Amino acid sequence: MDTFQGKVAIVSGGASGIGRAAASRLAREGALVAVFDRSEAIGDEAVSYMVDVTDQDSVSRAVAEVVARWGHLDIVVNCAGIGAAGRILENDDAEWMRVFNINVMGAVRVIRAAIPHLIAAQPSSVVNVGSAVALTGFPNRSLYTASKGALVSLTRALAADHLADGVRFNSVNPGTTETPWIQRLLDAADDSSIERSNLEARQPHGRLVTADEVADAIAYLASPRAQSTNGVALSVDAGIEALYVSH
Repeated sequence: MDTFQGKVAIVSGGASGIGRAAASRLAREGALVAVFDRSEAIGDEAVSYMVDVTDQDSVSRAVAEVVARWGHLDIVVNCAGIGAAGRILENDDAEWMRVFNINVMGAVRVIRAAIPHLIAAQPSSVVNVGSAVALTGFPNRSLYTASKGALVSLTRALAADHLADGVRFNSVNPGTTETPWIQRLLDAADDSSIERSNLEARQPHGRLVTADEVADAIAYLASPRAQSTNGVALSVDAGIEALYVSH
């Protein structure tokens, strides 16, 4: 497939999990892919840039290097993020600032550096990775929910701001996805098999979402075929947003 032939894409957080799946998918369909991550990307499908999304200078330098390398920039996928568990009393100000600095401001920094190039390359596209928690109340996730909710709301605002510029902004909101972060949670649990069963049980289809399923949605939203899809929060959650009832 050559859906993205000649397109240049940046995927933040692209060294693992959903980001890695998205980078691989875009590359397989012809894109020239730059992965921004604090860890080096594995494989030869993408060019790896060591980038800290909490540092605007680091981000801006890497974006400039990508444009210098390939001449333009057409797609940005913001996957860089961290998780957080707990009720509101269980995370202090420092943790709230740390999570927002990565999950929200990390995307802001990448978009801030990329937007002039995206406007120049129009039509172009940005896909931000939110979460099912941004649209549905989950227990024990107040901080994480607030950060992902902010990212989804920001996506809609940017879609409005840059409609006339030919730059589309959409978000994808996965349910609980099989990623290294989830595996670390399972490894830290007293009984990982019980914890996995609990996570699977809250998915309407009884299993974790795969990273490739989320990458499929990202590829659609980034695709030139989706020129009339803008400001959308696309759920890839087996029906959590539509069917899940928290209790």
